[in-house]
Amino acid sequence: MLYSIIKNQNNGKITGAFIIAGMAIIAIPVFLTGEPAEESVEDLAGISKTLIHDHEEASEKAFWLMEATGAFSLLALVLYKSKSAFSSKAFLIACAFSAISFLAMAWTGYLGGKIRHPETSNTFVVDKPATNSKTENGE
Repeated sequence: MLYSIIKNQNNGKITGAFIIAGMAIIAIPVFLTGEPAEESVEDLAGISKTLIHDHEEASEKAFWLMEATGAFSLLALVLYKSKSAFSSKAFLIACAFSAISFLAMAWTGYLGGKIRHPETSNTFVVDKPATNSKTENGE
């Protein structure tokens, strides 16, 4: 979209806006599956509730940024269709929001990866120690 804005290529701006709006729609079920995913892993040994909380907080911010980006993309499309002079500014705002949304989503993914992949972090925090069945049974 940025290239199309710089080169003033309407087809690229329109395509980019549709893709971004589609991504905002796809983000809805992804966001809604987060809570059930949390329920399935939060009681596993070696899973940090702190990391889950950090990921959850980041995901909420990233989700709403993505939805705002989708809304600005749709607004840009409506303004373009109505031949408004503000459509170029709306495409630019949508593009800026998409860059911010990308960073927020990437950060959220990084935090989510730390939940099950502690090797990606230089600190390994465990809220619940792993239990060893051999020790508990006296073997």
